[in-house]
Amino acid sequence: MLKKMNQRIALILAAIAVFYLFLSYNLPKYPNAIIDADVVPIGLGYLLLFLSVLLFLDKTVETEAEKQKRNISKSNLLVLGVVFGFILIYISLLEILGFLLMTAIFIFGCSLFLGYKKHVTNGIVSVVFSFAIYALFNYLLRINLPSGILPF
Repeated sequence: MLKKMNQRIALILAAIAVFYLFLSYNLPKYPNAIIDADVVPIGLGYLLLFLSVLLFLDKTVETEAEKQKRNISKSNLLVLGVVFGFILIYISLLEILGFLLMTAIFIFGCSLFLGYKKHVTNGIVSVVFSFAIYALFNYLLRINLPSGILPF
């Protein structure tokens, strides 16, 4: 029935999207918020569902060279595992250290681990990006991000 790998992946992604949407609709409502906390998650859930339908309907035929690209070496699996570990550490320390500090550390640490050598540029980008996203959410969208140990 499902001969193409894209169709199998699309069904898995659609199931994840439906579950994600179910959880998103169960987020608590905040009557004083201009934009409620569920707007972004619901939008992302529908986007994932839409893209999984497109992937399911995709008619391109996979060549032998594309099948070979799917094979992941053990060193790449190790890199993926370490980055996944970084993500778990980020999630577990986000409330404690706060969004600004943890995001800057996460971006800098991941970039350093993945081999980016320009440390000053990496530091500037991780700090500026963290502040920009924090300002966007806290001051423009009025969605509070965890402040953690920082006083703002």
